[in-house]
Amino acid sequence: MGSSLPRVVRTRAELRAALAAAPRPVGLVPTMGALHEGHASLIRRAASQNETVVVTIFVNPLQFNEKSDFEKYPRDEAADLRLAGAAGASLVWIPTVEDVYPAGFQTSVRVSGLTEPLEGAARPGHFEGVTTIVAILLGLAGAERAYFGQKDAQQLLVVRRMAGDLGIGTEIVACPIVREPDGLALSSRNVRLTPEQRAAAPVLRRALLAARARFESGERDGDLLRGAMSELLAVEPLAAPEYVSCADPGTLAELTTVGGPALLSMAVRFGAVRLIDNEPLP
Repeated sequence: MGSSLPRVVRTRAELRAALAAAPRPVGLVPTMGALHEGHASLIRRAASQNETVVVTIFVNPLQFNEKSDFEKYPRDEAADLRLAGAAGASLVWIPTVEDVYPAGFQTSVRVSGLTEPLEGAARPGHFEGVTTIVAILLGLAGAERAYFGQKDAQQLLVVRRMAGDLGIGTEIVACPIVREPDGLALSSRNVRLTPEQRAAAPVLRRALLAARARFESGERDGDLLRGAMSELLAVEPLAAPEYVSCADPGTLAELTTVGGPALLSMAVRFGAVRLIDNEPLP
């Protein structure tokens, strides 16, 4: 793995041509740019398992409920290319909106059920944006594997379901959450936190660990585990929770009693910045 800059392609045609000549297998790492160490861990994993690593950088307008959030999303192509190259990317696709969604584009890909609770309830239409762009990327790249972070646990489930249902042959590989030393999950949105909000943000991790500790001491009541998270979040005045969840990790249905594996998750606002995090049980 060198630190030279990867080759950049910008159109569907250029991507297809580059991949036609590329050594197999191919690993795909879809991103919205603003790359950080979390993305680097995905790229390194892909580089360890594939001959060619394609990183896509596309801020997908279909994934944003608020136009201002889309417009404010951090963009730094030069820094992204340096990080991608250092982590082992061979090829980076940076298309325009017009190239991803050409004139007359009329198709969307929607997964039912899994997309309805949690992030789906809080951000209507978000997952349709995700599954539509990921279907396009999987179709264009024809990669053997695609890499997604577990921080977006619901997204991972939804993408897996879509790929399975549509018979897309790409293996969806889940990669662990990368955290700051104080426990905050890495996110491109973290740079928008004020110093006070940044100091408060690790409360998400502490709340998840509080519920895990209750679980490990024998608690199996879903309401009490959710309550353990809510109680800890309530102590932090800058944190405004949108939801706390203790759900079935396969269906995302809220659990009354934890009789097997479960997924603890939450979305919390700090001013205009919305952060998510999760912790699997056991």
